[in-house]
Amino acid sequence: MSARLIDSHCHLDFPDFTGQVPEVLARAEANGVAHLVTICTKVSEFDKVLAIAESDPRISCSVGIHPHEAAEEPEVDAARLVELAKHPKVVGIGEAGLDYFYDKSPRERQRQVFATHIEAARRSGLPLIVHSRDADDDTIEELKIGAGKGGLTGVIHCFTSTQKLADAALEIGFYISLSGIVTFKNAEELRSVIRTVPLDRLLVETDSPYLAPVPKRGKKNEPSFVKHTAEFAADLFGMSHEDFAAKTTENFQRLFSKAHV
Repeated sequence: MSARLIDSHCHLDFPDFTGQVPEVLARAEANGVAHLVTICTKVSEFDKVLAIAESDPRISCSVGIHPHEAAEEPEVDAARLVELAKHPKVVGIGEAGLDYFYDKSPRERQRQVFATHIEAARRSGLPLIVHSRDADDDTIEELKIGAGKGGLTGVIHCFTSTQKLADAALEIGFYISLSGIVTFKNAEELRSVIRTVPLDRLLVETDSPYLAPVPKRGKKNEPSFVKHTAEFAADLFGMSHEDFAAKTTENFQRLFSKAHV
């Protein structure tokens, strides 16, 4: 694959990558990955995420609170998120959303924090990076409220949800990001949904260190592995690997327009 790829979602600040970022970047570049976004899950640790992004021009970052952390993180309003997002390296708001599978934070608290991030994305003009698991209806409701106010863009990251959420997200102008899960043997239902997504709305990601794609499943995931997901998805759509890489990179640049790729 000679076309450049973008890993639109990884977590280089997680302990799995401590002291390894230069080597991870070198392997990514060797596998055609030109840029990556390291994603914030705790605003209280944003400085650490930002420092990684500042360490190399190939890395951008986001600012936000993961739904698992919604109850434990300090109260942050939209204005504070917008202020943090003014940094040149910050290209998105999140990841934020709803996770009713693990329910690590009370659902009402998750919705409050999600709504705050939606407002911050609207005000900043940056794309919202959405985490949604077993929470399709409430995710759709919150996104439609935000979209109704205007100026909301974003992506459903690591998409594993239903046709209903895919259709609703696409209708309001969002993108769908594919992780290694799409390569898993038992993911045929997911693949049937993905086949309905327009090519100009697709991104690829690793969500590393989690969810390594086939043929790396079971190993620690890393940005270089995004090529396996992209190649699998290209085959799914009957495209050349190079054309699919070029298309998803073009899509990334359109959505994450603040990133210097």
